[in-house]
Amino acid sequence: MAIGTIRRTLHLEMSNVLTSHSRCKKSNAKRILSVASNLRASIFNPTITNFKMKKTLFLPFLFLFLITGCDSDNDDKVSSEPLTAKDLIDIAYGNDSEQKMDVYLPSGRNTDTKVILLLHGGSWVAGNKSDMAYLIPTIKQQFPDHAIVNINYRLATNTSPAFPKQINDIQLVIDHLKHQDYAISDDYGFIGFSAGGHLAMLYSYAYDTDHNVEAVCNVVGPSDFTDPAYTSHPLYASAAQSLIGTTSPTNEQLLSVSPLAHVTSASPATISFYGGQDPLVPASQGPRLHDKLDAMNVYNEFNFYANGGHADWDFQTMGEVFGKITIFLGSQL
Repeated sequence: MAIGTIRRTLHLEMSNVLTSHSRCKKSNAKRILSVASNLRASIFNPTITNFKMKKTLFLPFLFLFLITGCDSDNDDKVSSEPLTAKDLIDIAYGNDSEQKMDVYLPSGRNTDTKVILLLHGGSWVAGNKSDMAYLIPTIKQQFPDHAIVNINYRLATNTSPAFPKQINDIQLVIDHLKHQDYAISDDYGFIGFSAGGHLAMLYSYAYDTDHNVEAVCNVVGPSDFTDPAYTSHPLYASAAQSLIGTTSPTNEQLLSVSPLAHVTSASPATISFYGGQDPLVPASQGPRLHDKLDAMNVYNEFNFYANGGHADWDFQTMGEVFGKITIFLGSQL
């Protein structure tokens, strides 16, 4: 058969195939035509004479490519359907019984959906995600298009300190969220109380190498364990044992678990709340953190309640705290 006849025949067959699969999106059709064109150029290489055999091999491949392209298009149509809201409770993100989380997915979510992560307090040795459950309805109301993840982490014991396992747990949560089909983004904001505030800051400043954390809301979380007001605190030895595993930590160990020591110009925006009468966290922790963030030109808001204790504030004060957190997350996340 003459080369011209083969070319005309192949062009006609390609046109018929493309027409019969018109349901494919224009982008898929263009992609298919590009590949087909490259294959056709190879088939009509004048240095190769067995055109009939090459045509026979080419057409089945083209059919398969078209069918695959159309199937992908159909998958896109299915995935573009609005997703319904889901509350996924006690999802395991590790093998330990304490490695559980609750995941609240909003309706209509997509890969632009932001994620708010909640970390409870309890001096690293106690507490539960249920302590943060009262926040869920308010967050859903204020941020209806955001996903919420309420996290349990492994608690410290006499033989197993909080650091680094609790930071590792946060990383496991992040990895789980990235690899599950939740249809959410990699943009995160933290809300943490006490030990949870400390962990939120430490992870975000020191371990978020991909810079996925965009905002940190810290309520009475320790920020600097080298602070003289901390090292002379009556509960210092107990806190050091729970966090690091020794009552006499070195300065290097203290720096390793101090969020302030890891602040850089790339650290995420931070809002903090501290009480002047806090029996657990020295009042100096907030100003020290604020000064370091300012020095590194990191956007931050520092709120200080002179008569406030360890987040056991009155209804009006707590309302103010949550109001400021809402505005902060709305602008930073």
